[in-house]
Amino acid sequence: MATVFTLLGEVTALVDGRPVDLGPARQRCVLAALAVDAGQVVPVDRVVQRVWGPAPPLRARATLHSYLSRLRPLVGPVGLLRRGGGYLLDVDRDAVDLHRFRDLCARARTAATDQAETLLTEALRLWRGEALAGLGGAWVLAERGRAAGERLTAECDLADARLRSGQGANLVAELAARAAEHPLDERVAAQYLLALCHAGRPGEALEHYRGLRARMVTEIGTDPGLPLRHLHQRIIEDDRTLTAPAQHGDVVPVPRQLPPAPPGFTGRAAELAALTAHLDGAAPGGTMVVSAVAGAGGIGKTWLALHWAHRHADRFPDGQLFVDLQGFSPTASPVDPTAAVRGFLDALGVDPRSVPPDPHAQAGLYRSLVADKRVLVVVDNARNAEQVVPLLPGSPTCTVLVTSRHRLTGLATGHGARPLRVDVLSDAEARHVLVDRLGAARVAAEPDAAGDLLACCHGFPLALAIVAGRACADPGSPLAALAAELHEACLDVLDHDNPAAGLRAVLSWSHQALTAEQARVFALLGRVAGPDIGLAAAAGLAGRSEAATRSVLRALEDMHLVQQRSPARWHLHDLIKLYAADQEMPGGELDRALARLVDHYLHTARAADRLLNPHRTPIPFGEPAPDSRPRHLPDTGAALDWFTAEHRTLLAVTRHASSARVWQLAWALDTFLYRQGHLHDAVLVWREGLAAADRHGDPAVRVLAHRLLGAAVTYAGLHDEAAAHLSEALALAEDLGDALAQAHTHRSLAQIAERLGHDRQALEHATSALDLYRSLGRPALEALALNAVGWYLARLGEYGRARAHCEAALDRAGREVDAAARDSLGYIAHQTGDHAAAVAHYERALALFREDGDAFSESHTLDRLGHPYRALGRPDEARRAWQRAVRLFEAQHRGEEARRVRLLIAGLDGA
Repeated sequence: MATVFTLLGEVTALVDGRPVDLGPARQRCVLAALAVDAGQVVPVDRVVQRVWGPAPPLRARATLHSYLSRLRPLVGPVGLLRRGGGYLLDVDRDAVDLHRFRDLCARARTAATDQAETLLTEALRLWRGEALAGLGGAWVLAERGRAAGERLTAECDLADARLRSGQGANLVAELAARAAEHPLDERVAAQYLLALCHAGRPGEALEHYRGLRARMVTEIGTDPGLPLRHLHQRIIEDDRTLTAPAQHGDVVPVPRQLPPAPPGFTGRAAELAALTAHLDGAAPGGTMVVSAVAGAGGIGKTWLALHWAHRHADRFPDGQLFVDLQGFSPTASPVDPTAAVRGFLDALGVDPRSVPPDPHAQAGLYRSLVADKRVLVVVDNARNAEQVVPLLPGSPTCTVLVTSRHRLTGLATGHGARPLRVDVLSDAEARHVLVDRLGAARVAAEPDAAGDLLACCHGFPLALAIVAGRACADPGSPLAALAAELHEACLDVLDHDNPAAGLRAVLSWSHQALTAEQARVFALLGRVAGPDIGLAAAAGLAGRSEAATRSVLRALEDMHLVQQRSPARWHLHDLIKLYAADQEMPGGELDRALARLVDHYLHTARAADRLLNPHRTPIPFGEPAPDSRPRHLPDTGAALDWFTAEHRTLLAVTRHASSARVWQLAWALDTFLYRQGHLHDAVLVWREGLAAADRHGDPAVRVLAHRLLGAAVTYAGLHDEAAAHLSEALALAEDLGDALAQAHTHRSLAQIAERLGHDRQALEHATSALDLYRSLGRPALEALALNAVGWYLARLGEYGRARAHCEAALDRAGREVDAAARDSLGYIAHQTGDHAAAVAHYERALALFREDGDAFSESHTLDRLGHPYRALGRPDEARRAWQRAVRLFEAQHRGEEARRVRLLIAGLDGA
């Protein structure tokens, strides 16, 4: 007799295919409360709470016993058993449709496209209505909502698979209905936009995006996230790759990082031809093409590179990568090559959890991902060859285009780079630029005045762009009047033969036309560290509303004093930024503005961190400065988008911050940097944080900084330095009598000891943490420490004590401890010969790890799960677990673990 339970609809049981009457709603709820944890013991109190809520009647336990007595004969030979203070529905998890659904979805995530489509279709066919239909209560509503979220994710995964295989046109009606049902879900919106493009209806896609954006701004006060904005831009640009079906089962993101092509680009025919000749002249299978474009600041190197890159983008179907190395930025340090490589890995779709901590390993991973692919890498604004070399791919199929104010002879001699010198525009090219912007009639009407304007620009493209922008902004003014104003500015410049001096004259002349508010914001922007600035941050800097600030930025953009490189983000050319920073401003006003900017970033980062890590112990931040305008972020997706967009700026803005704000910014960035795998940045930011904490002088702050820097260098593999910082943190915390800080530090010290193989020492630290958490009355933290103690006891072979600690952790556990405790219990059960219990614990841990997206922990549990399956004489299940572990280890670039598990699989095959 076979019994199957269904929860994805009404709660039912089928015995040999025939439905049985499970009785009234509350009795069915009892069965559901056990079936959601099939194969696991559910404590009696938990069953009671699920069925009756937080205030059960006095006789709830007796009634529960009665319900179970009635259910046992109805559900056939499966066991409804009493075990260790709880009840167990002793069935294979595949006998419950909810678990079968989850397993199919999990398998689909690691499958090729066609197989994923089959698995997801099978999974979604299991649904027969809303989950737990006909039941009520708080627990039922929570489980129903959770299951509905998983169903939507599966539907979206299936739509992704069908879009990849070129079926988008057939999905329009389905996705239109889903978009109407989930109007603010950006993943659904992106799929609907893609389906419309597949159906040849890009205009409708753009219209839907405009409506979605307006609704988001109105209802939640934010623009769509970066992925959806990038998709919108690609639709505008008629990117044909959006509608091309994937050629392989595995989905590899195609990076499209090029900023928009410079509008109105003219001239430079010889330089463009030279770059094309470099590419055309490369021998098949020969060395990689590297072109090094050199010239003065403002000479037009970036515009030339971007124009050429966009013109030839179709020659690089595997993607285009772009990075501004800020080699000559007046307010920001040059970008570390490690950070640039890390950005490329993000663009290439590498899961942050899979990024190796070592910078050399990251560079190797980057080269592996672009090997044998036709990829263009544009490296802009390099300071020296040392900044560029780590970004060079190793494959001859790739092309690299570098711009710099220096000649970068090291690239030529060491890597065969072909140099290209860029100078000022010829007179004919400069006139062509003016004609293109102002129109031939206007230039022809005043040829002498046009000549005077050109003479002051000295063929400098940036100066020409500013002059043309000023003339376009004032179409009623004669060119002669503008030329006279500009001539007066040129007379103030001593070095008339220096093109850069001419640029300064043009900037002075353009600056005179600004309103007082425009001039104030322009001067403030010149003082801001970082590569660019978002609208909300600019509003905080200016102390004005976003609408007023947007108006000022658009006016500056019209005059070519700022550039909008992406939606709602503005950038100043290095030379313009230097000029802006030179403009006088009352010291008190500047100090207040920078304080507002720092507080805007700090308090928005704090809010974003709380969304990403709501259980984290908060630290005091104080009130934000008036008019700093921290952003409201509605959910974790918005928080992650904001951190991603502001990442580089947040690292740079610490130079404006007081000592207190520096370590607070480091704290607010901590969760994001770890989860996204920016371990190098975590180390750097906490080194600054510790220095600021030392200047600040508060011992409690120094404890925090030493502890978190110790954790950062632990994950970076710097164990000696980690031990030194954590020992200092512990000593300071003991001097202060700060028991909570001592407990946190002991937990970090236990992790280092385990990494070094010192399990007895790890146990001592974990026990100290447990004692301290217990004395402080912190049950959630106590549960974490209980499991840690249990784990180290198990590693030392003390299984009875280990089990008691891990079960105690499970009893107290919230969601964040549940999976880890079950993994520990699985290990203990296997080591003590209870292999069936080990499998049950591991399977439950896996489900929780997958729901939380914790692939790192999932890989270890799969590795361990194969052993009890093998001990039970179930080699096929062992093989499947180990094969999934290998896939995850390989995805995380943990080759040693993958090789070890392959040997285990080989042992099965040879048995």
